[in-house]
Amino acid sequence: MTPLVETLTIRTPDGRDLCVETAGDPMGVPVLVHGGTPNSRHLYHRWIADAERRGIRLLSYDRPGYGGSTAAPGHSVADAAADVQSLADALGIRRLRVWGYSGGGPYALASAALLPELVLAVATVGGLAPYGAPGLDYLAGMGQSNVDDTLQYFADPVAARRKCGEDRERFLGAGPGDIGQGLATLLAPVDAAVLSDDFAQFRYQCRQDGLAPGDQGWWDDGVAQLGPWGFDLTSIQIPVKVWHGRHDRFVPVQHGEWLCDHVPGASAVLSDEDGHLTLQVAKIGDVHEWLLAQT
Repeated sequence: MTPLVETLTIRTPDGRDLCVETAGDPMGVPVLVHGGTPNSRHLYHRWIADAERRGIRLLSYDRPGYGGSTAAPGHSVADAAADVQSLADALGIRRLRVWGYSGGGPYALASAALLPELVLAVATVGGLAPYGAPGLDYLAGMGQSNVDDTLQYFADPVAARRKCGEDRERFLGAGPGDIGQGLATLLAPVDAAVLSDDFAQFRYQCRQDGLAPGDQGWWDDGVAQLGPWGFDLTSIQIPVKVWHGRHDRFVPVQHGEWLCDHVPGASAVLSDEDGHLTLQVAKIGDVHEWLLAQT
């Protein structure tokens, strides 16, 4: 059976629209998902099914400039906390659990640091650590395409901005069967094995809908992630758990190790079997179970 998914638009105090997706148990425990980069509000059907079984109301939203959300050029990672608060206020949510995957990890951590009265616990799944963090070799083990994009951003921002637009056009012109194009250096064998069938269709739909309005959201997302995040990770006082796969070439495992070492009290599941995508396919039930256990 196709899960019931609702899409709604809320208005932020500064007059922007946020496009929100909600699914699972409509009366359940609220859990917010910060999606990857490029971003989309869409929720994978397996996550929704797990949420229904566990009594979770699963929510996500298009970050600024993606999908149906108004762009906010120059936003920081920290600025997402205000959007999460706006979402919670609009939906009457007083307590919230949060997880973020890949490029959504930093935004989940911003919720942990800046919204302790709202957010009970946070998990990251293959999430990024801050660029330039002391003791972190950010690029080691990363797929060459991501390395090249990161280095170009710092060496020639104008060329990097142009390439962002070109990549968007290439992505939008591709079909569901072409989802792996451009990812060859990022796909460990375990990840290549799951990038098929329904998960490939999910990622394709996320990319198409997230990038439909333009490349501004994608550009702003990358700038925010590679710049100062705007909050202190050591200020986090709520429970945080880090999931990361040792075969991850999108966001190598040292990012998860660094986060676990620098977020106070954080714990980690560092999997010898998983990459980047396999966590998203097979381990979100574990993430939901841990979040629900935090009270």
